[in-house]
Amino acid sequence: MNVAILQKEVQDFISQNLQTDITKLVLKGSPFKTITTPELVEQIEAKKKCDKKLPNWYKTDNIYYPNKLNIEQTSSEATAQFKSSLISGNTIIDVTGGFGVDCYAFSKHFNSVKHCELNSDLSAIVNHNFQQLEVKNITTVDGNGIDYILNNNISYDWIYIDPSRRNDIKGKVFLLEDCLPNVPLHLKDLLEKSQQILIKNSPLMDITSCVQELQFVKEIHIIALHNEVKEVLVFIEKDHANEITIKATNLGKETQSFEFTYLQDYDYELSLPLKYLYEPNSAILKSGGFSAVANQFRLGKLHQHSHLYTSDDLIDFPGRQFEILEVLSYNKKELLKRLPLKKANITTRNFKESVANIRKKTGIKDGGDIYLFFTTNKKEEQIVLLSKKI
Repeated sequence: MNVAILQKEVQDFISQNLQTDITKLVLKGSPFKTITTPELVEQIEAKKKCDKKLPNWYKTDNIYYPNKLNIEQTSSEATAQFKSSLISGNTIIDVTGGFGVDCYAFSKHFNSVKHCELNSDLSAIVNHNFQQLEVKNITTVDGNGIDYILNNNISYDWIYIDPSRRNDIKGKVFLLEDCLPNVPLHLKDLLEKSQQILIKNSPLMDITSCVQELQFVKEIHIIALHNEVKEVLVFIEKDHANEITIKATNLGKETQSFEFTYLQDYDYELSLPLKYLYEPNSAILKSGGFSAVANQFRLGKLHQHSHLYTSDDLIDFPGRQFEILEVLSYNKKELLKRLPLKKANITTRNFKESVANIRKKTGIKDGGDIYLFFTTNKKEEQIVLLSKKI
């Protein structure tokens, strides 16, 4: 951490050059003797990434930024705030603190927060930034969070872990046992220090594998932001032996929530397309609760594997809603006659062709007000639903 970066003239330079072409800055070089060009560029690039993702950091003076990779990997303020609203208590320890965004959010719901970070430089940066953000109830620990917990006789209301999905030997990994730290390996000992553990996982984490690797899973939350899945959260409660609840949440202008019981059989009916069509948001699609959706909203499902739903009466639904204007058979010649469209939004669900191939065959460009769903119905027929968004 180069403290010279915090000098007023340097901070002013960073703010004034957020929109400047980086190549030009590199060619000009650093105007400051104690700061290298790469250090300046790193601050500018990292701060730019915080404009929408971390607005509190972006608008606060004298924030010191780590490299842009740390910013890319951290939670957004929106997901951190939602995550922190799910839990509360007196004490929480973040084993893998990173840039401290989650700890900052936890500080609003806990009396005492502990931030552990293996990277000494990043730990110092976070400590400085918490002072600038005027947070008084977070303590930073420079070192291995797992070791810190296990080697101290301290208990916590919650333990929070965001395992690194990169392994020096295996590269990018998706099993928890391959992540750092290895949560399944340490789970028993960690549960001696806290009755409750919250684990943040990659959007690519397979829910079934996750449940199989861990014990005492109580809830799994899939968090999407503006219909893009960002996190899969696993709630562990010591000795929990009952069913697991899956909760899918899509954050945006209006928060959409849906929950169901993991591995429960939900009755539903298959249906040919009716008047309205429904496409679940990305959090629900990630959750795998396809039969639960049909059951709870009393919708017909077009096909076991299509994950599109239909009804005669319009309902409020956690996803996109469409009016079906026409149902067409999938036949290239017939389609070209019936679809004299230059532009349309194309989606495939349980269909033999890709969107790219369909566009190539039909010549339909992306855009417009018409939505075409290429899918399979309950009779195993390939069909196209010409629809209008509601």
